[in-house]
Amino acid sequence: MKYYIRTMEKEDFDLLEDFLYEAIYVPEGVNPPPRAVIYIPELQKYISDFGKSEHDTALVAEIDGKIVGAIWARITDDYGHIEEDIPSLAMSLYKNYRGKGIGTELLNKFIFMVKEKGYRGISLSVQKENYAVKMYKKAGFNVVDENEEEYIMAIYFK
Repeated sequence: MKYYIRTMEKEDFDLLEDFLYEAIYVPEGVNPPPRAVIYIPELQKYISDFGKSEHDTALVAEIDGKIVGAIWARITDDYGHIEEDIPSLAMSLYKNYRGKGIGTELLNKFIFMVKEKGYRGISLSVQKENYAVKMYKKAGFNVVDENEEEYIMAIYFK
């Protein structure tokens, strides 16, 4: 499967709603929440007015002209927030495109891009049961905090 990773353009920003919903971890055998859940304030922090801050940055994975995955970060007080100058990351792929290495490449390119922009690191929040924990650890993220359900992970560059 040939895919292309590129910077997310302004005209793609409305897709962040889809990818935010896809980023919600749903354990095996559990019904997904209604799509309206993405409109609660705690989740809107990830996408509301995306692109208006100099710290908003995103990449997408595209196959045959269709965007199938996205990774984005911004500095905001969200679930993965750890420090004022470290952006929080979110990422997801449509289900049919998971497990094919696309997410790993998106993550690795994103880490490189954020590092090149001069940030000290990136943080994120991930459900402990989520298989993506392994991918984050392999990419260099470490658990810096946790609660009953989630790890707060970060990778530092300096």
